[in-house]
Amino acid sequence: MEQVKKLNAILLMLTFFVGIKIPACQVINSRTVENGGTGQYNAVMVTEALLPTHTIFKPKEMYVFNEKNKLPIIVWGNGACYDSPWEHINFLNELASHGFLVIAIGTMPTETGEQVKRSSKSSKLLDAIDWAIRQNSDSKSPYYNKIDVTKIAVSGMSCGGLQALEVADDPRVTTLVVCNSGIFDNPEKGMSVLPKLSKAQLRKIHCPTLYLLGGESDIAYQNGMDDFKQINHVPVYVANMDVGHGGTYSQPHGGEFARVAANWFKWQLKDDQEAARLFVGKPSGLSEYPGWTVDKKNIP
Repeated sequence: MEQVKKLNAILLMLTFFVGIKIPACQVINSRTVENGGTGQYNAVMVTEALLPTHTIFKPKEMYVFNEKNKLPIIVWGNGACYDSPWEHINFLNELASHGFLVIAIGTMPTETGEQVKRSSKSSKLLDAIDWAIRQNSDSKSPYYNKIDVTKIAVSGMSCGGLQALEVADDPRVTTLVVCNSGIFDNPEKGMSVLPKLSKAQLRKIHCPTLYLLGGESDIAYQNGMDDFKQINHVPVYVANMDVGHGGTYSQPHGGEFARVAANWFKWQLKDDQEAARLFVGKPSGLSEYPGWTVDKKNIP
């Protein structure tokens, strides 16, 4: 293990400081989370040499993906703007196991858990999208022609949700998922690392949007519910479970938040009509699950 860590450090130094080119998508770190998830595809968490600033969750066996079965893209911003997804690996790995390329801001967490709490910027979400699009068009990449660059989600939790909202106006984005988050009524409120967004940012959303909130005990509840109230121009769904600001991310396979998010992504990014049943209808399917309170606009 120690030799692997030393090799990874050398590869990163060569990439950043010496300028030596590393082959496309050379994996420099890899770890299996929760036996690969519960979805159709066994997932793995990796660091790619050409994107060492992010952590990638993907199906382990890439050979099953091709022009007829492509991986949609999900990019993720972390709580507290952390530059590592250490709080969310169960959740993100579970999403990947359902056939998504999930790219989280920040370096891979250590095996013992928490990572350095550096702060990140919203632009790293766009960096992740740019990288995925380049890999899809690179004939030397193992991702070549296996990524659906027309189906892109931006998402995040708490500060990461604000980061997702900040970049959601990018025309490449096809769905937005905001978790335990919402825009303050005064942009100067909150921690100094938070994106300083005004409610006017909501008018820039151009795609179907899901808010996942932790109920009234969630410190972001009022902000998130007010966002939902003000969004009237796109399909929007809000789902609350009384679990507080921490959500269910660290529960086995990401808990209920992962189940709901996975179905939203299947619907929005894969046109899965079975998954859509959780959100469409009067009442929608999710409203009939214990513990969930929901509302929606512009969704049948």
